Amino acid sequence: MSENKELTLTKKDFVSDQDIKWCPGCGDYSILNSVQKTFPDLGVAKEDFLVVSGIGCSSRFPYYMNTYGFHSIHGRAPAVATGAKLANPKLSVWLITGDGDAMSIGGNHFIHMLRRNVDINILMFNNRIYGLTKGQYSPTSETGKLTKSTPVGSVDYPFNPLSLALGAGSTFIARSIDKDIKHQSVVYKEAYKHKGTSFVEVYQNCNIFNDGAFSVLTNRDTKLDNVIYLNHKEPMLFGHRDEPKGLILDGFKLKVVSLNKFSKDDLLIHDQYDKNLAMLLCEMTYDESLPTPYGVIYQESKPSYDELVNKQIEDQIKLKGTGKLKDLIYTKNTWDIS
Repeated sequence: MSENKELTLTKKDFVSDQDIKWCPGCGDYSILNSVQKTFPDLGVAKEDFLVVSGIGCSSRFPYYMNTYGFHSIHGRAPAVATGAKLANPKLSVWLITGDGDAMSIGGNHFIHMLRRNVDINILMFNNRIYGLTKGQYSPTSETGKLTKSTPVGSVDYPFNPLSLALGAGSTFIARSIDKDIKHQSVVYKEAYKHKGTSFVEVYQNCNIFNDGAFSVLTNRDTKLDNVIYLNHKEPMLFGHRDEPKGLILDGFKLKVVSLNKFSKDDLLIHDQYDKNLAMLLCEMTYDESLPTPYGVIYQESKPSYDELVNKQIEDQIKLKGTGKLKDLIYTKNTWDIS
C-alpha cells in the first residue's frame, strides 16, 4: 500500500457529489463524517482507497465517499472485497456492512473472511433492526423485540457480533458508537494499522425503526455508569468522578466494584493481546450488570491471507517461470474431438 506522509488531503477530498439519502437524524451521518475525517490522516493516496458494501442502509456508503467504490449484493461484500485485495494488494479496502447484511444472509462470507484474515477493514453498523426493509427484527435484536415481523416479541436469541468474530478467528476486534465521532476515529486508525482483517462493530441508532436502542449508552445521566473505554495497559475504570467504578476478576467472571472500597491497583489491566480476557469482554455485550466496552478489545499478529496467496504466486513464478496462457489451456487435461 502506498503511503505518503506529505499528502495534504482533507475531509473535503473524500466527500462525493451525491445527495445523501439517509433519514434525517440517522446515526449513519456521524459514521460517514468520522470516516471522511479519518481517511486524510492515514497517509494513503486517495486512488488507493476502495470502499465496498453489501445491501442495506449502511451499504449506500460508497456513493458518499469520493473514492473507488463497489456497491455489491446482499451479504456478498466480503467476496468482492477479497477479490479486489488479491488483485491489487496495495489497496486500502474498507468493507461497510450492517447487522442484517453481515450476520444473516452474509454470515457465511463474514466468518470465512475473518478465518482467512484478509487484510481488510470491516465496519459493521449495528442498529439491531432491519432499516431498509422497514423495521423487521434482525439477528442482533434482543429477545422479546416487538417489530413488524415479531408482533408479539422475538423468541430468537441474538448474535453477539464480537463473540462471533472472536470465535471465527478474527485478529482484530473493536467497538465504537455513532455519537462519539472522535472515538470512532481513534478505533478506525487502529484498525487501519492492523495487518489482517479488522472487525469494528459500530453501534448506530435507527431513529425511525429502533430509536433509542442504545440510549442508556448515550444519555448524559446514564452513560458514565454503563460505558467503559478500554485502553491497552490501563486499569478498567469507569463511572462518575464522585463515584468511580472498575472491573475486577472474581473467580472466572468480571465483577463491578466501587473505588470507594477498592483501589486502582485492584482493578484489571486491559491487555488487548490477551484472548482469554477478550472472551470475557465480548460476553459483556448483553450482560446488564456490566458496562458496555468500547475500544480495541483484541488483536493478534498473524500472516494475512493476501500475503500468503501472493507468496505462493511468487514462489511458483520462481520455480516455473511466468508461464503462458496457451500452455495453461493446453495441459494434459485437454483433448481433441475428431
